[in-house]
Amino acid sequence: MKLTNEELEILAILEENHRQSVKSIAMQVQLSEDKVTELIKKLEDENIIVSYPALIDWSKVDGKENVVAMIDVKVTPKRGVGFDEVAEKIYRFPEVTSLYLMSGAYDLSVTVEGKTMKEIAMFVSDKLSTVENVISTTTHFMLKKYKHDGVIIEGKDDQDRRMVVAP
Repeated sequence: MKLTNEELEILAILEENHRQSVKSIAMQVQLSEDKVTELIKKLEDENIIVSYPALIDWSKVDGKENVVAMIDVKVTPKRGVGFDEVAEKIYRFPEVTSLYLMSGAYDLSVTVEGKTMKEIAMFVSDKLSTVENVISTTTHFMLKKYKHDGVIIEGKDDQDRRMVVAP
């Protein structure tokens, strides 16, 4: 879909900080608040704006710590549907938080969350590995998160924990 310069500017502003008011955005793009609201709604309806997530460091909340694993998955694509059918089977598992088709040695990159390493291991052995057309998996456990979606999570001091837009 071809977007106008105003729509592209609005997307860039929202990507940097989705909590800005419509009034602030309108001033930056030199449009009326009503026009900005209309354009944002259009971008949401077209699924160009997919969501407005908050980034929460759950490791600092007692009882909410999760184990995160990134799993490389090798699959055999199905004739006529390629990787889409097996990807759909995998992303429907509630443990799966993201799934990407990749180039390189593995076909899919799956991010999974669980309460313990054992819980993730059981997911891989009992659910993921048994999906039809899955050939192999390699699991990598996340040990520490330094930066996520352009935001520094843990720096040397509080000044390092600021919003930094990834290049």
